[in-house]
Amino acid sequence: MVTRKRFDDSDCPVARSVDAIGDWWSLLIVRDAFDGSRRFGEFQRSLGVAKNILTSRLRALVAGGVFESVPASDGSAYREYVLTSKGRALFPVIVALRQWGEQNFFAPGEPHSQMVDREQGRRLRALEVRAADGRSLDPDDTVVRKLPVD
Repeated sequence: MVTRKRFDDSDCPVARSVDAIGDWWSLLIVRDAFDGSRRFGEFQRSLGVAKNILTSRLRALVAGGVFESVPASDGSAYREYVLTSKGRALFPVIVALRQWGEQNFFAPGEPHSQMVDREQGRRLRALEVRAADGRSLDPDDTVVRKLPVD
């Protein structure tokens, strides 16, 4: 069996992020949590994922601090999975993936879901990368620099 390469000690933030949440099941679990899923059965029904895979991904997301496993809010013996502040910080990532998918994987007029502002019911503005002074940036306007070791 091939061992998956780990990136949890990489000096690249993208590599570490992918290491933590980079498999599609993990991102879809996080997406479902933003949509209100909290219990194992809710995630399993929504995703149709095998129970052993879901168990493994939820354990990893809890261990990575993306979710916290808490007693069920209704007082039953079940556990619920609640996004931590680290997990909630993935919201722009999920929105960016959703908007990228809407733009690149659906034909004009093809039905799909759309995220809207709950208060106004209107579509979200497209995410943009901005400089500190507010300028819009594209890949040619940026460079990655290594930070010096303290």
